[in-house]
Amino acid sequence: MLPKSAQPGAKKALAEIWNTEDKDHAQAAANVFAADYGTRWPKAAAKITDDLDVLLAFYDDPAEHGLRLRTTNPIESTFATVRLRQRVTKGPGSRAAGIAMAFKLIESAQTRWRAVNAPHLVALVCAGAVFTNGTLIERPDESEGGEQHVA
Repeated sequence: MLPKSAQPGAKKALAEIWNTEDKDHAQAAANVFAADYGTRWPKAAAKITDDLDVLLAFYDDPAEHGLRLRTTNPIESTFATVRLRQRVTKGPGSRAAGIAMAFKLIESAQTRWRAVNAPHLVALVCAGAVFTNGTLIERPDESEGGEQHVA
């Protein structure tokens, strides 16, 4: 955890990581973050740099899905609905009633969810298609030293 005085700058530095146009720039921005904050707050820098490949995995998906993959709002919104109702009712009573209530609230909330952009690409992702920086890589070209054709 960073002190409040360092948080505005850290927030901007973190935004530079996930708002870049490709994975290479994001890795460079993460290196800048680690250099700027790693000496005084090594634990905070380690949270970013230790699992950087996992944090930047969304660059290996279609660019059209980027907006949905870069936000936690769908998760937060879903459980905010459940949390609000649970507080109003002073608890569900039993575990089974709580699960049933959460299920029905989430089922009701899903009617207002926005669909994923470019749903036709979901099948490609599920089939294991390779995307680099949001662009589909059709096939490696073995005849030219491993360069790849971009769709």
